[in-house]
Amino acid sequence: MKEQGSQLQTTKRTFGQLKLADMDEIFRDMKETFDSIARRAYEIFEANGRQLGRDLDDWVRAERELLHPVHLEMRESDESLTVKAEVPGFEAKDIEISVEPGRLTIAGKREWSKEEKEHKLLYSERRSNQFFRSLDLPAEIDPEKASASLKDGVLELKLPKTTTARKIRIEPKAA
Repeated sequence: MKEQGSQLQTTKRTFGQLKLADMDEIFRDMKETFDSIARRAYEIFEANGRQLGRDLDDWVRAERELLHPVHLEMRESDESLTVKAEVPGFEAKDIEISVEPGRLTIAGKREWSKEEKEHKLLYSERRSNQFFRSLDLPAEIDPEKASASLKDGVLELKLPKTTTARKIRIEPKAA
C-alpha cells in the first residue's frame, strides 16, 4: 500500500508460513478484539449484579482473560534490528505481521475446542486466545528485506535498516 505524497509503505509478504498483513487487516482485527473485550466486560458486569463503578475492573479482567501479553526483546546492530517475541502455543498460520519503515505490528489469534461425549450428552468447550503488539522502531527499516521465523514459541524478526545517505563535503571549485 502506498499513499501519495507520503513515505508510508506497508508490505504484505509471506515468510514461509508466516503471513504479513496490511494495515486494513490489522485495524479490522483490532476492532474485533475491542468488540470481544467489550462483550466480555459486559458479561462480567452482569455476573457481578450490574454493580456500578466497577467498569475499569471489569474491562481489565476481560482483557486479562482474552489477551496474552507478548514479551519482546529488541536488539540493534549497525545493519539491522532483531526482534524476538514470545508467542507460546501459536503456530505460524495464527500470526500476522505488519512491517512499515518505522513501525512493527504483530497480531495473533488461535481457537481451541474440546468436545466430550458423556451419557449421550455432547459437551463442548471453546476458547479463543489473541494477542496484539505494535511498537515504534528506533530506526527506519527496509520492509522489503524483512524476514521472520517461528521456532519453539519464539518469533524472530530480522529487520534490515535502510541505507542512510552519507554526508560528504564537496569543495566548490573556482571557475
